[in-house]
Amino acid sequence: MPNAIASIALMGWPLVTLALFLRLRPGMALVASLLAGYLLLPPLPAEFDPPMLPSLNKETIPSLSVLVIALALRRVGPRELLPRHPLMLGALAVFLFSPVMTVMTNTDPLRFGIMELPALRLVEVPGIVIRQALLVGPFLLARALLRREEDHRMLLWALVVGGLAYTLPILLEVRLSPQLNTWIYGYFQHSFSQMMRGDGFRPIVFLYHGLWVAFFVAMAVLAAIGLAREGQGPRAVWSWGVAGLLGIVLLLCKSLAAIIYTAVLAPVLALTPRRIQLLAAAGMAALSLGYPLLKGADLVPQEQLLEWAGSVSADRAQSLGFRFDNEDVLLERAWERPVFGWGIWGRNLLYDRDSGRTTTVTDGRWLIVIGVFGWAGYLAEFGLLAFPVLALWFGSGRAPPGPATVTLAVILGMNLVDLLPNATLTPLTFLAAGAVLGMVETMAAVGRRHRTVPEPIRTIL
Repeated sequence: MPNAIASIALMGWPLVTLALFLRLRPGMALVASLLAGYLLLPPLPAEFDPPMLPSLNKETIPSLSVLVIALALRRVGPRELLPRHPLMLGALAVFLFSPVMTVMTNTDPLRFGIMELPALRLVEVPGIVIRQALLVGPFLLARALLRREEDHRMLLWALVVGGLAYTLPILLEVRLSPQLNTWIYGYFQHSFSQMMRGDGFRPIVFLYHGLWVAFFVAMAVLAAIGLAREGQGPRAVWSWGVAGLLGIVLLLCKSLAAIIYTAVLAPVLALTPRRIQLLAAAGMAALSLGYPLLKGADLVPQEQLLEWAGSVSADRAQSLGFRFDNEDVLLERAWERPVFGWGIWGRNLLYDRDSGRTTTVTDGRWLIVIGVFGWAGYLAEFGLLAFPVLALWFGSGRAPPGPATVTLAVILGMNLVDLLPNATLTPLTFLAAGAVLGMVETMAAVGRRHRTVPEPIRTIL
């Protein structure tokens, strides 16, 4: 059970956010509050659960704090939060309000043998809509406050500093086993057996799983490489050294997916032109949007991937095969209510009729969203995250945006790909997507003022 320190940390975070907004520039305060909250606050099950409202926890409290304080201090106006592109406005509206239709189309209870799941009621709508608003809050604020190349460079530096700050806790848990959350907040947030890998441990620190820690370190490695590539003199040398150090830390995190992402994308950021980097980011964004269709059409090369995983280890192949099997079963169930999904309370899962235990596991974020909110919810959420990268690619014309923006787009693309096998959707994901969208809108506005907008920008924007 979480201790008093966990409760105090959660309750006190709005005061930390207020202090940051009073002392720092709005964009820097936004990044500092969300990043520090993500890295330091206690994860679930530490939360406050008010009736008929979403749970107040590690994810929602920082998002609510930055949204309320930025508006209250007039660091941003309500109208400034809304995207300019009609497609983005439509995706935002569907993201926020399609859960109303999800509730209205799931007013029937479900029974699986001895297991009965309740019908959804209209009284649950406010809590779901507010939670959706808190999820997208960092996206809207970043679009308004992190629109410039220098803002994106600051965000990359924040990721690097966060990665360096997490290095010591990671090394401590690699050596002593994952214990920091237990020592400080009084509980262990996941299954300890999943933090054991080979003859050692995977660090978890204050995140949800060791996979999340490894993925954050991978983000920091790519950010450091992007900064080193554009840096000069001692700053470039220092950045390359930090990238190497964080790369070693990433290997100690023992997460194969994060290591593969970094091994593929690090040379892209270090050696290729920005147009190639931007193409890689757009390709990853397109894959995240199209994966359910590829999966449904049986175009995902599962057998080849399983053979490759088996060449690494039998455990990897078994884990990947388990994921593919669950995707097939749950995608078939999602097609039973394809538009608005099955809703909350685990109605999107399948259960054993005798024991009542679930027989399925949802690992990927895409599968969770399609099952719960249907294709409407999926296209809205992944559209908000992927469209900025695609628009940046199509709108770049002959002159790609600055190196910091391109690096941020590559990091966001990596996160979108990781949402297929995992559920690594965090406030940082929405933060990066909003920042990229802000740059897309800035590029379009500059082009209109000079009447030199290339045809791709007129098409996309």
